[in-house]
Amino acid sequence: MRVVSNSLHDEVAARLRDLIFSGELLPGAFVDEVAIAQQLEISRTPLREALKVLAAEGLVRHEQRRGCFVNQVTEQDLDEIFPVIALLEGRCAFEAARNATEADIAALETLHERLNKHARAGRITSYYEANFAIHEAIITLANNRWLAQVIADLRKILKLARLQQLHAPGRLQQSLSEHMAVFAALKARDPEGAEAAMKTHLTRQREALRELARSGRSKLA
Repeated sequence: MRVVSNSLHDEVAARLRDLIFSGELLPGAFVDEVAIAQQLEISRTPLREALKVLAAEGLVRHEQRRGCFVNQVTEQDLDEIFPVIALLEGRCAFEAARNATEADIAALETLHERLNKHARAGRITSYYEANFAIHEAIITLANNRWLAQVIADLRKILKLARLQQLHAPGRLQQSLSEHMAVFAALKARDPEGAEAAMKTHLTRQREALRELARSGRSKLA
């Protein structure tokens, strides 16, 4: 696959994110610059520039004389990030409830129908994708670029671990119930209710990951 762009290192950075989030580059894995440069048919210069971007995002780290490695999210990282993102996404839900039009609510309803279908079928990956689309839609409805920017940065880190929480016993149905509570508040144009429901949803994600860690099934560092 050849990457071609006026801003080559941006495209390389996007491709590297895909490799990390898809699990092709696992947490803790060595980033083999020679192999990846050959795979993408690029020189190592744009690759190294892309790795600097990912390092700034917290997705990779550079170790002196050892090279670059995919970062591992720790339990402490999650303890520190989840309260912050719960506040931020809660505020997005608050603003979205005030801004949403009937057309916006109809579009959200379609997304929630898709979410419900994937939950009933137990399709975790598809459920996560629909879940992500709903969060993105709510952030867009909030119409606050500063909130969106900070959340996007934090979500890149959380994406290394967030999908795991859906494997906790009963979590899929619990997550669906939480999303429906957020949607009900949005539909009712209840900003405080939407904010509270979103904060609950994010807090319970953290609890699910903590439960996986206690059971020894977590893949976190």
